[in-house]
Amino acid sequence: MQKKNKREFTLIKVIIICLILILLSGVGVMAVTTKVNTVKIEMSNGYELTVLTPKTNVKEILEDNNIILENNEKVIPGLEEEIAENKTITITDKSNQEIEVAKVSESGIEMTLDTLLDAYSTIVEKIEVIEEAIPFETITKDVSNGSSSTKNKVLQQGVEGKKRVTYKVKYQNDEEIERTQISEEVIQEPVDKIIQVSSKVTSSRSSTTTRSASSSSQTSSSTSSSSTVKVYKVTAYCSCSKCCGSHANGYTASGTRATAGRTVAAPSNLAFGTQLNINGKTYVVEDRGGAITGNRIDIYVSSHSEALAWGVKYLPVQIEN
Repeated sequence: MQKKNKREFTLIKVIIICLILILLSGVGVMAVTTKVNTVKIEMSNGYELTVLTPKTNVKEILEDNNIILENNEKVIPGLEEEIAENKTITITDKSNQEIEVAKVSESGIEMTLDTLLDAYSTIVEKIEVIEEAIPFETITKDVSNGSSSTKNKVLQQGVEGKKRVTYKVKYQNDEEIERTQISEEVIQEPVDKIIQVSSKVTSSRSSTTTRSASSSSQTSSSTSSSSTVKVYKVTAYCSCSKCCGSHANGYTASGTRATAGRTVAAPSNLAFGTQLNINGKTYVVEDRGGAITGNRIDIYVSSHSEALAWGVKYLPVQIEN
């Protein structure tokens, strides 16, 4: 009896061992046949996580790794999609990836992101240097003494100046959208146009008056032969560094000491020693200046405040020979 029980117990043990072996072999077969993927998960904060998983669904992979999306986050590929060939799941901030469709209220037109990007292309900045004209001014000198019959005479023709202007220009789609001036340099000063208004002389006179006028004209012609009158732009200067720069030593270009009420700086066409009658006072050309050209004359005064007070005047200047 005992031997029979012992044989039955041994048979049960064999059956149990067989069942265990069968189960283990089944698990081994499953392990061999199941494919395991290496998946990289890129977080929105820049952190990267690499996991081993037999799953391919994005949502299931994230759940297995206890990763929960925030409200402002999105995942690529989508939660219900399968992982891509690169086996990468990217979690990003929605604000960096999505732009809502813009609606133009007036026209009711909807614009996609691509349309917006095409409309707002890159802005290009360029530096442009342009030469521009400086308009001249017209100066009118009235010497008619209130006469009702007057005539105009152009004493000096106006000439436009030139300046070099530097601009910063912004272009978008090859169209200028903004222009800002950076600097300006005067190349040539303008020359003012000067018009003299004088009284008109009538011819309704007697023969005696005509002969008298003729005689007067001859006298005037004789006087003008020894002197010339021309309207000049007259300014003032002193011997300070603001007026003379590094040459502020009190001496003129001719070697004389600059003297208020006598010395003037004039263009090179007026020789040193030439006497000029300005406002009834006689001055002597003794100095030059880089800016003293054309119709410009500079009168020497004793102080800078006096030079500023003089300003700019257009005066008839008589050149005495």
